[in-house]
Amino acid sequence: MTVMESYVEHPPLPGLAEVVRTVWIQRTGEAAYVQRHLPTGGVEIHFPVGGHPRLIGPLTGPRIEVIPARTTLLGVRFHPGATPPLPTVLEDLVDQRLGLVDLWGSSADRLTEAVARAGTPELALRCAQAHLLHEYRGAVRADPLVGEAVKALMPWHPVGIGALAAHLALSASQLRRRCLHAVGVGPKVLQRTLRFQGFLALAQAGATATGRCGADGMAGLAVDAGYADQAHLGRECVRLTGLTPRRLLGGSIDRCACGHEHSASFVPFLATRGRPPLRV
Repeated sequence: MTVMESYVEHPPLPGLAEVVRTVWIQRTGEAAYVQRHLPTGGVEIHFPVGGHPRLIGPLTGPRIEVIPARTTLLGVRFHPGATPPLPTVLEDLVDQRLGLVDLWGSSADRLTEAVARAGTPELALRCAQAHLLHEYRGAVRADPLVGEAVKALMPWHPVGIGALAAHLALSASQLRRRCLHAVGVGPKVLQRTLRFQGFLALAQAGATATGRCGADGMAGLAVDAGYADQAHLGRECVRLTGLTPRRLLGGSIDRCACGHEHSASFVPFLATRGRPPLRV
């Protein structure tokens, strides 16, 4: 039987919605698949069925992985500043890939066994999320000020870092230190990452540009996501992904043509466009 390559995202279990952006199931086909992991502002946990789970730390640039043929990979992507319980700060995990057993010990071993015993990838993904829910029950609460900073740094209403720090009653250096601890990168880097994620969400949704500044197509989406113009988007896209926007989107000018199902990720992300801008 021929195995087809596929990637489908799903919303997380309700109990994880505050900390997890999306979960997914990826299957490779008859040939190995070259996966380009991109910065999202958060960490990810990957569960290869039959293999060992690993944590992908916050990324600052593209990471290329060759996934073997006939592999099923489960994934959990966390919101920035919301991570599973870890024995270290995220600043130490930037651009790192670590075995989950190195971070969780026997708990990761039990998770690996439970995922392997699940009858289907869908049951395995549910099992992995149930394990995360259990881990979070005894976890230390995330930094609430970093959570507020993440909301303010979403791309739709640009805000200056100094103004954001003052709004949170922090100095700029205090805000940076707390972001490095809880997110892995400083607020400016996070803002740039979220701005690009905003553009990507618009392209994945096939959104129509609002026409601000008289721009449409990719130029319009760039402006809607907070870029000065299409050239600004192009420079940032190469910096964060290693590709031009057209190549990243599969040859399209203004919408993603990769053929994967990303709606569980971009729908809630785009919903943040309705939030009022930060008053500073």
